[in-house]
Amino acid sequence: RMDPFTVQEPWRQFVQGAKQSAVKLHETIDAATDGPVKDRMQGVQEKLEHGMDETWQIACRGHEIDQAVRRLDPTALRSKLETLQGQDNSSEAISSVEAQLETVNRLKEQSTRTANRLRLTQHRLDELVARATEVSVGAGDTDAYEHDVDDLVVELEGLRLAVEETRAA
Repeated sequence: RMDPFTVQEPWRQFVQGAKQSAVKLHETIDAATDGPVKDRMQGVQEKLEHGMDETWQIACRGHEIDQAVRRLDPTALRSKLETLQGQDNSSEAISSVEAQLETVNRLKEQSTRTANRLRLTQHRLDELVARATEVSVGAGDTDAYEHDVDDLVVELEGLRLAVEETRAA
């Protein structure tokens, strides 16, 4: 169950955005005239809901990465490094703390890349929800719309797999 309040920002805004998009899409399809276009749009809605589930999983993983960074406490690590360098301690101790900071930086980069990609997919999702209105009244190309939905869902699946790989690494 997607609960945006179980993750911190920026992940919460992505989950909230996906939920709002789902509501708008549902309203759009409910308002459509019964018939083959509406039936097809309901199939598209299922695909987009799968994409929204992917968004949720990505947001949860991004939140986990951010929590890991907090636990590593980069501020304390930088302070420790400064202290070690000032005391002329062994290069092994300094190297160890530097390696920990490098880990923090890699995790931060992963989080930033993931958030940026998820932000872009949210804009695309909003666009697709807007286009659903056009398609539902017969003024848009249903095939092209469905193809664009498939592309977005595949992109979200790929992003989820990419962030899941950090768990295995």
